[in-house]
Amino acid sequence: MLARLGTNVRSIPDRRVTPLAGLAVAVFAASTSAILVRWSGAPSTVAAFYRVLFTTLLVAPIAVWFHREEFARLSRRNLGLATLAGVALAIHFGTWFESLDHTSVAASVTLVQLQPVFVVLGAGLVLGERITRRTVAAIGVAIAGAAVMSFGDAGQAPLADSTAFGNGLALVGAMTLAGYVLAGRSIRQRVSLFPYVTVVYAACAISLFAVVGVQGHAFVAYPPTEWLLFLAMALVPGILGHTLINWTLEHVESVVVSVAWLGEPLGATLLAFGLLGEVPDAITLAGGVLVLGGIFATTRTRDHDG
Repeated sequence: MLARLGTNVRSIPDRRVTPLAGLAVAVFAASTSAILVRWSGAPSTVAAFYRVLFTTLLVAPIAVWFHREEFARLSRRNLGLATLAGVALAIHFGTWFESLDHTSVAASVTLVQLQPVFVVLGAGLVLGERITRRTVAAIGVAIAGAAVMSFGDAGQAPLADSTAFGNGLALVGAMTLAGYVLAGRSIRQRVSLFPYVTVVYAACAISLFAVVGVQGHAFVAYPPTEWLLFLAMALVPGILGHTLINWTLEHVESVVVSVAWLGEPLGATLLAFGLLGEVPDAITLAGGVLVLGGIFATTRTRDHDG
């Protein structure tokens, strides 16, 4: 019975969720992350640590129980690449969470989603994925929309005198997010979802634990509301966001995934409007339309070219 249950757990995504539908759900779930971070009063690296720690604790039992043999067969190369992906994810979370203390939700989430620029370069140079002119043009539309959103909402920064610093942190987060996506696209062709994300999240959590310790932040002195926020970060943007995105990387090219991720700024902007009172102006909304247009065009060109 347990063997049949394990088979069912592994096959649910393939039977019930198409890759593009799963990607849409994942992007929406990821859009909640900035809101949850803004609601948290904990230091940014502490919030990032507990988000990843709780996510690891949620996926590890499935990986250990149903994929013990695959864990034992993991090559040093795959284990090393997954660990590097986890370190990249830790840098991404650390810099991006901190950027939200210095710039607006729309600007931070939009700038961090400029990662397709780096993914396109890496996909062509490292993974050998074919990048056509139409794909580059579609990505350009999406990135132009992201830039427009950032300029339009720059005045919403919580600390106006440190906006440039926050934007710079978001760009670092974009580069490390691109490395995480590229590593996932490469490894997920050889390693099942739960063993992969367990190694990645564990490496990420250990890295963030070390950072929190060096910074001297408290690990446990937080009110119950903070712990609920940490858990929500793990369940929604963690499980439904990043983990589902990692599933799609087995079925969808990294360029499509990275550009679809550009939908996160639009979702985060809308949520910030409803929940934080950050009102997007006409420029920001126009940029959102460009982002969605670029996402649609990219997925269409990749389907046709494939």
